[in-house]
Amino acid sequence: MKKSVLNRKVFAWALYDWANSAFTLIVITGFFPIFFRQYWAVGETSTSITFYLGLVNAAASLIIALLAPFLGTVADLGNLKKRFLGLFAFLGVLMTLSLFWVTSGQWQLALMLYLFGTFGFMGANVFYDAMLVDVSDRKHLDQVSAWGYALGYIGSALLFSFCVWMTLSPDTFGLKSNTEAVRYSFLLVAIWWSIFSLPLFFFVKEAGGVVEKSGLIKKSWRQLIGTLKHIRQHKPVIIFLLAYWLYIDGVDSIVRMAVDYGQSLGFDSSSLIKALLLTQFIAFPAAVLFGYLGASIGTRKALLLGIGVYMLVTIWAATIDETWEFYVLAVAIGLVQGGVQALSRSLYAQLIPKEQAAEFFGFYNMLGKSAAVLGPMMIGGVTLVTGSHRIAMLTLLILFIAGAALLIKVPLGSRE
Repeated sequence: MKKSVLNRKVFAWALYDWANSAFTLIVITGFFPIFFRQYWAVGETSTSITFYLGLVNAAASLIIALLAPFLGTVADLGNLKKRFLGLFAFLGVLMTLSLFWVTSGQWQLALMLYLFGTFGFMGANVFYDAMLVDVSDRKHLDQVSAWGYALGYIGSALLFSFCVWMTLSPDTFGLKSNTEAVRYSFLLVAIWWSIFSLPLFFFVKEAGGVVEKSGLIKKSWRQLIGTLKHIRQHKPVIIFLLAYWLYIDGVDSIVRMAVDYGQSLGFDSSSLIKALLLTQFIAFPAAVLFGYLGASIGTRKALLLGIGVYMLVTIWAATIDETWEFYVLAVAIGLVQGGVQALSRSLYAQLIPKEQAAEFFGFYNMLGKSAAVLGPMMIGGVTLVTGSHRIAMLTLLILFIAGAALLIKVPLGSRE
């Protein structure tokens, strides 16, 4: 990448992805579902555990979905994106840190801390995503967005590798058991998230000057209502958001429920952890390459390619019986996961007014996270009713197919 694209400001912004992606991989995707099933909720039935995990993920997503557009409007009018990002990130860090002290059998407390930690993580991302337009011009949005996800994948993979080593060999680190090692992993995530967030706050400035803060809440409500009334003028934005609402639900559901799904099929925890690491290390270069692919063949075409791979992954996942098949799926997901996420963010940034970035990214995250209400609930609910994790997995096909169909209809004009 040219130096003019990956400058200090862009790197500082992208480094926040390095910081908070550790929460996604180690807490949401990796250790929390395993630890919840084997330690905090020991004695509960498998289907109940899947339902609990789906429910709490849905609840966190729903809360942030309802708040995101209004908070985004306040952030735009008051130039408060960095402050709000800091507040939500602090909440996420604090809740993650608190998981260290939760003992066996306290599954209700673990779920509550996880709920608010996920809420903080997702809330901070509303403003982090919105700051993409503060660090990149429109020409380089695909590449800059992709670099954020790429650093997130490699950073989280490095910390995750260390945490896995610590859990597999606790004696090496002076720990009594792998249970203690997992608890210290939550502590390390909180520290990692805190330290690597700092460059963004030091080196990235929000676009815009000083804004009068008096009457900010009232002004924000008026602008939000006005935007809702006139949003018909932004037809490409509306269609894209509906498409995104559907297909990103499938992506997020796979991220959040993959480990629990693997466990329900009888795969051992160490194999699942290795598969997660494989996904992360592949996703690092793949996300960067997808940024260039989007710039080369068109962002939409590259997105559709990634969604197509997810469809194939979903079908195969419902039939797998062997551990090696899970590894192959991990490779396939790693090749497209970062690309789908990064190009979705950059395409949306191309469609919206720059001066209302946080507000419009509020809608983006609202629909994205409210979609994450649907996916986990579908998986948890269908599993509970049918008793089949495989049938529940196949329901995600609906989301990918409908999302791709709508994405094709987004009017891009000269942007394609």
